[in-house]
Amino acid sequence: MIRVAGLRKTYGGFPAVVGSDFEVDEGEIFGVVGPNGAGKTTTLKMLAGLVEPTEGTVEVGEYAADDAEMRRHLGFLPEESPLYEDMTARSYLRFFADLYDVPRAEATRRTEDTLDRLELEHRDRRLGDMSKGMKRKVAIARSLVNDPDLLVYDEPASGLDPLTTNYVLEFTRELAERGKTVVFSAHNLYHVESVCDRVVIMNRGEIIARGTVPEIREEHGETTYRVFTTVHVEGLEATDDGRYLRVVDDMGAVEAARAEAEAAGGEVTDIRTAEPSLEDIFLDLAGRPPAAREDGRGRADPAAAARADGGRTDERRGERTDGDEGGDGGER
Repeated sequence: MIRVAGLRKTYGGFPAVVGSDFEVDEGEIFGVVGPNGAGKTTTLKMLAGLVEPTEGTVEVGEYAADDAEMRRHLGFLPEESPLYEDMTARSYLRFFADLYDVPRAEATRRTEDTLDRLELEHRDRRLGDMSKGMKRKVAIARSLVNDPDLLVYDEPASGLDPLTTNYVLEFTRELAERGKTVVFSAHNLYHVESVCDRVVIMNRGEIIARGTVPEIREEHGETTYRVFTTVHVEGLEATDDGRYLRVVDDMGAVEAARAEAEAAGGEVTDIRTAEPSLEDIFLDLAGRPPAAREDGRGRADPAAAARADGGRTDERRGERTDGDEGGDGGER
């Protein structure tokens, strides 16, 4: 569905996105995450054909991203989405359906079905009198009036209450089940982890990790084991329920704790696996010092990267030649 190669965007001499390469499959939910200034919004706008890349290509299906015909197959939701506040929800959505030449009966059906699913009431109320959550639902419905194949959502649940956020996430899953391709960014990594099929993590304009959440966890995270025993042995901490706890890194250490407990006349009562969340991994990766760049085009120098990372190799850092230090030119 989407093919991105060598994607780069600079503002003056400032690199916002540098050297990104990725693909998004049809019917996939693809997450783009990163801190403020990582290049997320610029990336999404280039996918939507709203920002022209400095270099590189973006293909959406059979179209280039800057092809006007592509936009007929696209639904775009920016993070900030001002609405025509004197219109009602119904009149606003009908107006956009007319822009896409959607037949009136079909537009009415799509509008009502979408608003039903999003549980939007008061559809004839002025948009200016609606809450932020209600407005966001209308904006989501607007992105669907042309029945697009691709949806690009920038922070779709930004600033919404938990109930409305849940509606938005469930609706996103349903869209993918209906064959839509969804690309979205989010600051809440729990939302990304619970919804996305695959993820790219961006920082300073470059992709620093990619894959499914389990793949990212395997490559960049560290699984630990919490071993609970009935007796105290060296290295164990007392817990509130009268047991003792040791946190270890591998099953060999688990078996060693078991043997020590049995030798002391006790036993292991519980072993719990603790896997890092996507947020844990993100904080670790985004907090690392940026690698030095020496080719002037945003490609990381491997030796400099190792030096910046305390002499470690790139085995846990993943592929570092996708991007560059940069920001997003005003990305929120």
